Amino acid sequence: MNKLVWLRNDLRVVDNTALNQACAQCQNNESVIACFIATPMQWHEHHEAPIKIDFIHRRLNELRHHFAELNIPLIVKEVADFSQVPNSISEISTEHQVDHVFCNKQYLVNEEQRDFAVGHLLAEKSIKLSVFDDDCLIPPGHVLTKQGDPFKVFTPFRKAWLNIYRDQLDVLGINLAVQAKPTPLPNTINMDFNKHEIPVFNYPAFNYPPCSSIDWAVDDEAIHQRLLTFCYEKAANYHEDRDFPAIDGTSCLSPYLAIGALSLRQCFHVLMTEFPECLEQPESGAFSWFNELVWREFYRHLMVAFPKLCCERPFHEWTQFVQWRPDDAGLKAWQQGKTGFPIVDAAMRQLKATGWMHNRLRMIVASFLTKDLLIHWQAGEQWFMSHLIDGDLASNNGGWQWAASTGTDAQPYFRVFNPTTQGQRFDPKGEFIRKWVQELKDVPDKFIHTPHLWLGAHSVNYPKPIVDHKQARLLAIDVFKQANELGKQSSL
Repeated sequence: MNKLVWLRNDLRVVDNTALNQACAQCQNNESVIACFIATPMQWHEHHEAPIKIDFIHRRLNELRHHFAELNIPLIVKEVADFSQVPNSISEISTEHQVDHVFCNKQYLVNEEQRDFAVGHLLAEKSIKLSVFDDDCLIPPGHVLTKQGDPFKVFTPFRKAWLNIYRDQLDVLGINLAVQAKPTPLPNTINMDFNKHEIPVFNYPAFNYPPCSSIDWAVDDEAIHQRLLTFCYEKAANYHEDRDFPAIDGTSCLSPYLAIGALSLRQCFHVLMTEFPECLEQPESGAFSWFNELVWREFYRHLMVAFPKLCCERPFHEWTQFVQWRPDDAGLKAWQQGKTGFPIVDAAMRQLKATGWMHNRLRMIVASFLTKDLLIHWQAGEQWFMSHLIDGDLASNNGGWQWAASTGTDAQPYFRVFNPTTQGQRFDPKGEFIRKWVQELKDVPDKFIHTPHLWLGAHSVNYPKPIVDHKQARLLAIDVFKQANELGKQSSL
């Protein structure tokens, strides 16, 4: 009998818990097989970006060679949606005489329902399913308050998370606590790949709208080098450079974490090896990046503790009373980068052109949509998911609800980003703006953040601001204040 590794958002052979477990439990005369099940209709329902699916497709073609080096065939099949996955896994298991399926846990509601259905069908055929915690350094449900409840605010969560993490460091030592699992040894049996119908050439493209991700490398060497380069050359100044989009100061590793081409343990291991004292230096750049990785964990823990977050519900119930505005014209202007606010427009054009956006800009454009335009955060969340190469429900939902003041530990509703002053602060000379808003390339520095004051005497095809920020801010605060009062009344 053979073992099957079912890949999902863990597209790697290095530090893959399910793969390591399958290989470890493989006895003499047994082999390991890997599979990936594409689900285009499900991706469409979840607003997955075409550039991300192309990224996954290219990564699978790269991964095929890494698995081949381990004498493990990688089978890629396509079905419509999650409802058809159980039969597909069952058919692969039957065809290849599998008695045990291994996979790494996904924490979202639809994915958990899919896994339950798979496990139920496999059990009917006496096939075992083992699911492992692999996506988080500390699994959801293990970081709790003294009362045994999940944390709702990041700072105390981080404190408790760090206490658990430090305990691991004390017991195991710094390297073992964050040690990425090695690549397993090759299968002892040299499998006949033709027997298992492994394609000789690249896997055919999935039935999904095309969008090239070619600017993002998918080979292990390039991915690992990007991690090393960031930790060795940029992490020390991360806290100073991270908010300035014209500076290449962020890691740009989020796409690799999103599809599991890189694990969180690999990131922690390199960071802690280079900066072993960073946990005791909260003002350092290394700790600032460490902090961002813990935010990623926090949002995943929240998804497990509060499943409503997977179901388009706000964390704070009172925000259901917010009177969002139906504004198709405003939404379209925001999507196309034609709001008349240069930093917003540059960010939105960067997203559309590259599938990625700088984190500071994500906060600025999200605040603009939800506060200046009073458009529902779900419209922004879906637009981001449908364009981001690093689209991730937990992080994307968490970020949008933070900006919209509807989520846990969110930006207070009475604090509203001023897009003009944000631009002046984080892109003072307009370098980033000029790169993405070509119409403004000749605008003097003095007017780059308020080009409408200069354009009155010059002919440039750039829109005037679609909203008066001062008035929009006051309106947003009033709308949220009224919603808060209604929420208090409804709870009486």
